[in-house]
Amino acid sequence: MRKYNFENKEIIVTTTFSTPLGEMFAAASKKGIIIFTYFVPFHIEAKIEVLKNSLNADVIPGNCEIFELLKIQLEEYFNKQRTTFEIPLQLIGTSFQVKCWKELLKIPYGKTLSYKEQAKNIENEKAYRAVANANSQNMIDILVPCHRVISNDRTLGGYSGGIEKKEFLLKLEQND
Repeated sequence: MRKYNFENKEIIVTTTFSTPLGEMFAAASKKGIIIFTYFVPFHIEAKIEVLKNSLNADVIPGNCEIFELLKIQLEEYFNKQRTTFEIPLQLIGTSFQVKCWKELLKIPYGKTLSYKEQAKNIENEKAYRAVANANSQNMIDILVPCHRVISNDRTLGGYSGGIEKKEFLLKLEQND
């Protein structure tokens, strides 16, 4: 895989990672990670097309420094040696979606909150369904921890990667 350094071009670099949850797909711009999601080719192709158009960028497979950092931090996370990620992110969505995703970044490791609580935190308490929908559009799984949001009745609710992956992540983050 060739290494790329993003100099003065709108380029999206992509790669895949093996994790305990299976193969994952990552994409980065010069500003940070823009996609980190479970490897489902059809869904990834659709997300890439949206990003190519919104960023007016070319997409190339390759490697870059941010992927090296991501690999190290993911390994530490899955080995319970890391509770926060220190990786630049580029959140791409509507202003409401970005507001919801930024709120996800505030949920501490090992904690959960409900969609209703998340809606209240963004000062729009009645928008819990819209919050749930925005969370489902999050393109940066694990790093932007939508898995930490559960239903008001304390059941797991949904997760774009599948409930079994959400359950795995929540168990991983529990204090032993």
